[in-house]
Amino acid sequence: MVSNPQPHVIVVDDNREIRELLSRYLGEHGYRVSAADSAAAFRKLMQSSSPDLVVLDIMMPGDDGLVLCRELRAHSQLPVIFLTAMAEDTDRIVGLELGGDDYLTKPFNPRELLARIKAVLRRVQSAPAAGKGGNSAQSKRISFDGKVLDVSRREVQGADGVAVPLSTAEFRLLCVFLDRPGMVLSRDQLLDMTAGRTADVWDRSIDNQVSRLRRKIEDDPGQPALIKTCWGDGYQFTATVERQ
Repeated sequence: MVSNPQPHVIVVDDNREIRELLSRYLGEHGYRVSAADSAAAFRKLMQSSSPDLVVLDIMMPGDDGLVLCRELRAHSQLPVIFLTAMAEDTDRIVGLELGGDDYLTKPFNPRELLARIKAVLRRVQSAPAAGKGGNSAQSKRISFDGKVLDVSRREVQGADGVAVPLSTAEFRLLCVFLDRPGMVLSRDQLLDMTAGRTADVWDRSIDNQVSRLRRKIEDDPGQPALIKTCWGDGYQFTATVERQ
């Protein structure tokens, strides 16, 4: 995706100091940066730009970052890194569930944001693989439990023929499971393989993603048969996987 030697990043934040700091810092490290102070300014930028990644503040007056991410995911897989206030745990989780690729809590070190931008862009360049170049990258359709994952469309088709679209995070997580059927994967492993980072002690984003994925692929999400919880260890994908 990143063919330009200078990847283009849009920073969306109503705080002028943050916009100026990130524009200067990322520019010094080889990125072309555009800045927007509101949802309206971001939408205007998108009319004339094809960015490689968006750094998106969640808490903004008017349409916030969650609204913008929902709009993006309706027609695009453009990578999104959220900026969120430390206390806004619910917004952070919702942001990831909407398809955000990563998040960073304020206040933050610009160096850490730079590292996360690099990690996300590396993953995007290897798309459609979710699990660090696993077998799902080479497969167009993957069957499991009477269902089929269409890799190019990023949707799961059930036995009834109904196709269910997956968010970016859900797609990556499912691909990781499909590449490793029968393996018990810890939360740290899943987070590393899907987001390229380790979990902090309070990070439950993987649990939320598993819950959302279960609602889309399990016959009875309340009694999951495909993604089993292994208490104290993580999760296990139990279905037989066939690649086409």
